[in-house]
Amino acid sequence: MTDSHARLVAHLDAAGAAYRIVEHEAEGRSEEISVIRGNHPSQALKAMVVALKGGAADFGLAVLPGDRRVDFEALARAFGARKVRFAAPEDAQRLTGCVMGSVPPFSFDPAMPLVADPAIQGNQEVCFNAARLDRSIFMPLADYLKAAAPRLTAFAA
Repeated sequence: MTDSHARLVAHLDAAGAAYRIVEHEAEGRSEEISVIRGNHPSQALKAMVVALKGGAADFGLAVLPGDRRVDFEALARAFGARKVRFAAPEDAQRLTGCVMGSVPPFSFDPAMPLVADPAIQGNQEVCFNAARLDRSIFMPLADYLKAAAPRLTAFAA
């Protein structure tokens, strides 16, 4: 398995992104990690691997603020799928190389499209787990948008 953290850092460096890595106790739940990191939950980018049915792709990556929930009907429309559900943990790990709760808001697989809810634009600085439960990255929103190139479409409830 590739080192997903190293791949993420190399990608950010290649994109010329400004970022800082913060080491902390291992945690993958949005509410708890925001307390540990000291960020507002809306700054956290929550990345979820989803299984798609009846669309062009089998899986997708959905990114939204840590204090928001998914509207599955809107997410299905965003991916052009008939139905969407959370991917099985083993599928998510196989596709991202990350354990659940550590998936960063980047897709390194062309077969796994990336969509982000425009609500992520509510903060100048965003943070997310850095492909490990014990490391997070803080970076300017503009650099995230440039480095990840998500398709922005509304699906947060």
